[in-house]
Amino acid sequence: MKGKVTYGSKPLVYPMPAAIIGSMVDGKANFMTIAYCGVVNNNPAMVAIGSNPSHHTMKGIREHKTFSVNIPSTSMAEKTDYVGIYSGRDVDKSKIFDVHYGVLSNAPLIAESPVTLECRVREMLDIGGNDTIIIGEVVESYIDESCMTDGVPDALKIDPLIYTPNDRKYWSLGDTKGDGWSIGTSLE
Repeated sequence: MKGKVTYGSKPLVYPMPAAIIGSMVDGKANFMTIAYCGVVNNNPAMVAIGSNPSHHTMKGIREHKTFSVNIPSTSMAEKTDYVGIYSGRDVDKSKIFDVHYGVLSNAPLIAESPVTLECRVREMLDIGGNDTIIIGEVVESYIDESCMTDGVPDALKIDPLIYTPNDRKYWSLGDTKGDGWSIGTSLE
């Protein structure tokens, strides 16, 4: 293709969330940062995460069949990076955040995350390669009241921390470019 360079077989999907996954491991809340997290179904609500099965957090997910997805704001960048760098096998990550619980007792939620999801494992898939894919049904979602506008989550108020893995950088959202299911009608 003219004007493009080849970059190899890479999952170049931008942006990626800097999601923090929570599970209970050996009676303690444990967290890890992942970028491989996305929506796979709206009704019932489901998300998928991709994680190396050797991660300490995965022990709790396998045992309890529950986990949380916590979407950090940009103000949480250092803590988000910390729980991604260090393993719960080596450090106690239960004290890093203010931990709460909702409907699921084994899915620790991070109070300071503007958006949190409690998930029950629907399926775990070994697809080959490095990661196991975990599909979780969202049992409940929570959003800070201050992040709502007219009863709808406001992305700029949430201020989600996003990640680009190829250069290992954290980012914030930019400007709004238009209304979805609307601006494309100008091409008619």
